[in-house]
Amino acid sequence: MTHQQKPIGSGFTPASTADEVLAGTDLTGRNVIVTGGHAGIGREVTRALTARGARVTVGSRRPERAREAVAGIDGVEISRLDLADPASVDAFVERWNGSGRPLHVLINCAAVAAPERREVDARGYETQFAVNHLGHFRLTLALLPALRAAHGARVVNVTSGAHRFSTIRWDDPHFGAGDYEPHLAYAQSKAANVLFAAELDRRWAPDSIRGYSAHPGVVVGTALNAAAGAEGLRAAGLIDEDGGLIIDPVAGKKTVRQGAATIVFGAASPLLADIGGVYLKDSDVAPLDDEERPLTADSIPSDATSQSLDPANSLRLWELSERLLAA
Repeated sequence: MTHQQKPIGSGFTPASTADEVLAGTDLTGRNVIVTGGHAGIGREVTRALTARGARVTVGSRRPERAREAVAGIDGVEISRLDLADPASVDAFVERWNGSGRPLHVLINCAAVAAPERREVDARGYETQFAVNHLGHFRLTLALLPALRAAHGARVVNVTSGAHRFSTIRWDDPHFGAGDYEPHLAYAQSKAANVLFAAELDRRWAPDSIRGYSAHPGVVVGTALNAAAGAEGLRAAGLIDEDGGLIIDPVAGKKTVRQGAATIVFGAASPLLADIGGVYLKDSDVAPLDDEERPLTADSIPSDATSQSLDPANSLRLWELSERLLAA
């Protein structure tokens, strides 16, 4: 619903933190799933939500590591989830649905980023598309009964401003033609996150399930960004010559607490009660910006684009995703 894609004047800023966004919010009795909710931004999302009374289930490929990471945070349980493995996704959902609990919020946060060489899963699907989009697509669709049972639920797809730099490669989403480029593959998976949220909202809003995509900013110091190495981080303007972190939230370079803010805004803010299918940044609905803007160390384009919210593209991606899962 692109007519809703405009800032609503939330009152928050790029520097707002997750705790500031959730101040005064009571999430007691709310059940939340956060994929990758034990690391980086995901852990901060988990901490902030449980601090307001939510019960959070963290889906993690390595449960023991996840338990260590969230030790000391009350209100958290860990459940094994490997988004690249359909059987693991199905087992996770079977455990959840078998518990009989409604699901009030699903935060699709886990991601892999830009391996230098093309990697594929057991099905031959490019890893970033398989994990960042298809794994979450399978998980979300299978959790639909639990989302309906909440009688008011939200799905938040954690995306990236990188979505601006790619469309969906409709005829070759897995880069089988031999033209793999890691950052383009990442951008495609993030564009898919935005389109998926928009189509989910269109389909499921009548069941009181709203969908959002959320750009946390470029969160400095997380493992996802650290994979770029010191040279890459310097070139991106994320660390200085001495290796110190450069935090500039107005320019999109944020701390973990600032990055988590937009995600919890999508998960819990009452300001979004009548709005869905939108792309969020800086704890507000992002503006539309269809100008071609280069990515530089001083400028990180991250607003929404018409292409990333186009209803025809979102429907086409949904149907493609269903075919890929069935295959």
